[in-house]
Amino acid sequence: MAMSMGSTGGVKSDINVTPLVDVMLVLLIIMMIVAPLLQQGVAVTLPRALNTAEKPETEGQTVVAITADKRYFVNALQVEPTQLQKRISDVLETKKEKVVIIKADQDVEYGAVMQAMDDLRAGGIEDMGLITETRRGDNTALGRSAGAGGGK
Repeated sequence: MAMSMGSTGGVKSDINVTPLVDVMLVLLIIMMIVAPLLQQGVAVTLPRALNTAEKPETEGQTVVAITADKRYFVNALQVEPTQLQKRISDVLETKKEKVVIIKADQDVEYGAVMQAMDDLRAGGIEDMGLITETRRGDNTALGRSAGAGGGK
C-alpha cells in the first residue's frame, strides 16, 4: 500500500495494477512462444512442387504423417501401420467432413505412401490430399523456360 501525500495522512486504498500487468505480459509471451510449438505436429521434410494450391491448415483436419523411416502418425499420435485404418475410422467417426491430409517425408518410399492410401480407401475414405511445399521461381523443373510460348 502507498501512503497518501495529502494532508489527511491516511492510508491510500487504491489497487496497484502494475504487478498484475507484469504477470499478464509474462503469460502472454509464454503463450506466444508455446502455441506454435503445439501445432507443429510431426517433423517431416515435405517434397517441393510448382503447381500447388494454398490451403490453410485448420484444427479440424485429419492428418496422416509418414516419416522417412516409415513411422505413421495420425494427428501427431504414432500408430502402427496395421492399426492405421482403425485409428482413422475412429477419428473420422464423429466428423462431418471425411477428408484426410497426407504429409509424407520426401525421402519415404513410394510404397509406404501408397500403402497408407490403400488402407485409407479400404476404410472408406475417398477424399485424400497430399501436402507439398511450394517451389518458387523454378520453372525449369517442369520443362518450362522463361521465354517459351506458343508462337504463330
